Amino acid sequence: MTVKSFSARLSELLGFIYPDVDTPILGSQVVEAFWPDDLHRRKQPRKPGNNLWSQNDAVLITYGDSLIDGTHKPLDLMHDFLSSHMKGVVNGVHILPFFPFTSDDGFAVTDYRKVNPQLGEWSDVRRIAQEFHLMSDLVLNHVSSQGVWFNAYRQGQKPYDKFFFEASPDDDLSMVTRPRTTPLLQEVETAMGTRYVWCTFSHDQVDLDFRNPEVLLEILRIIRLHIDEGVRIIRLDAVAFLWKQLGTNCIHLPQTHAVIQLMRLLMDYASETVILLTETNVPKAENLSYFGHRNEAHVVYNFPLPPLILHAMMSGDAKYLIDWQRTMPPAPLGCAYLNFTASHDGIGMRPAEGLIPPPEIGRMIDTIRAIGGRVSMRSLPGGGEAPYELNCSYFEAMGRTFEGPDDHHLDRFLCSQTIPMSLEGIPAFYIHSMLATPNDLDAVERRGMNRAINRHRWDYPALIDKLNDPDTVHARVLAALSERLKLRAQQPGFHPNATQFTLNVDRRIFGLWRQALDRSQSIFTLHNVSADTVEIPEGDLNLIADETWIDLLSGEAITPGPVRMAPYQCRWIANVG
Repeated sequence: MTVKSFSARLSELLGFIYPDVDTPILGSQVVEAFWPDDLHRRKQPRKPGNNLWSQNDAVLITYGDSLIDGTHKPLDLMHDFLSSHMKGVVNGVHILPFFPFTSDDGFAVTDYRKVNPQLGEWSDVRRIAQEFHLMSDLVLNHVSSQGVWFNAYRQGQKPYDKFFFEASPDDDLSMVTRPRTTPLLQEVETAMGTRYVWCTFSHDQVDLDFRNPEVLLEILRIIRLHIDEGVRIIRLDAVAFLWKQLGTNCIHLPQTHAVIQLMRLLMDYASETVILLTETNVPKAENLSYFGHRNEAHVVYNFPLPPLILHAMMSGDAKYLIDWQRTMPPAPLGCAYLNFTASHDGIGMRPAEGLIPPPEIGRMIDTIRAIGGRVSMRSLPGGGEAPYELNCSYFEAMGRTFEGPDDHHLDRFLCSQTIPMSLEGIPAFYIHSMLATPNDLDAVERRGMNRAINRHRWDYPALIDKLNDPDTVHARVLAALSERLKLRAQQPGFHPNATQFTLNVDRRIFGLWRQALDRSQSIFTLHNVSADTVEIPEGDLNLIADETWIDLLSGEAITPGPVRMAPYQCRWIANVG
């Protein structure tokens, strides 16, 4: 197959996205936006391969101000924590939006070119980026209604007068997929008269109109700035909603995929190694579609994992997790999954639809509420509501099962966090999982927002005191997870693209077989999701007889015979030399 030249592929994409625009002129503008000042692009594109990541890769997810002390810049404190506690544990850090904002904890951006002065400045961001792979959010679907762009739109200033998506209250919007229950259109007064702007999320987050190529060009200039400031993983926030077309569901439209392909084309020719991650919290088929034909996202989130692991741990039965994993294809060459259990948002329930039966979801909701957690709802087309996410600290969520509380809280939580380490892909951990942060119910009351439950801001000196006391749950969890991540980084069998098969041993055991790309190492990863002691018959694991097998987690030599699993125990059984 002949690979099209950069210019030919760029023209093809722009011709599809903007059929009524002069393609050669727009192509030149795209190049100038992404490579200004004669910045050089590669002569040949990067070829898809497995060398963009390795078993060394793991990501910490955090807000810029998850650690505060009232004196120092929060990004200074974050750098201190990363340097003192995360070196060798993770090599990537996702700092959630660190730009000036007006709402949604950063996702209503007023200026993409500035760092929120309450967090620090670009030099603080660059310092972290020099030591860790930095992931940053490109909030490209919408901007703040109080930002520079929208104020200019209201005043009729060019080019911003055509930057935002407008519709009419008379339009049929019944098919539009919504992640929120707020009204879709917001009436605003502008210099051009009354307008109705499109707000997928909230009325402080007004959707951009990518039908206007000037919007695309401005976003590309922002991407270039962020790359120049050290960003190497670009998280395309809420990208599934990017392109709107009346009479459709306004999600996953072909033009959205084409815009991502255009961005991937630019990354493939960039001199810097930059990875695109799409944030598409949707069912499996749609989520996997963002790999494209290895020409869209490098990485997609494994969104079903958080609810599936949660159900397995609460029920003591991995059936739904196993059934789902058996249907998951390996990521295509040059692509990877991002595996996680918790993030700044709640535990998303949309990806669980069709995987976990409604009565079981009901049991999960009841258990989360018993822990003090919250449930957020979304609107359904044609009326009605469904659970959108469960709002609860993942550590707190492991405090009880469907049967009630027990003495296995810590072991159950560690098991839940070891599963993402074992799976094909790159593991990512929310800072409040690493720190065993409980539910912040005060923040929910104070801020009137369910998601505040899992967005605690630690007083940094108090946190350090807790971490310096080895008996606190915070120190114990951080030490245990850090030890496992350091161990994982040494195993070629945990390369994000290493071979993976799902084992069929016992419904209480979530088991995988991983094999290194060069076949030098095999690892049987076993996770007991129940409070039972489980014996796995010798015949259920294909431990080759003339090799020595060791449980990497316990150091125990595995001899012929059944393998015993204590409640919530994890084993990484690997061949040695």
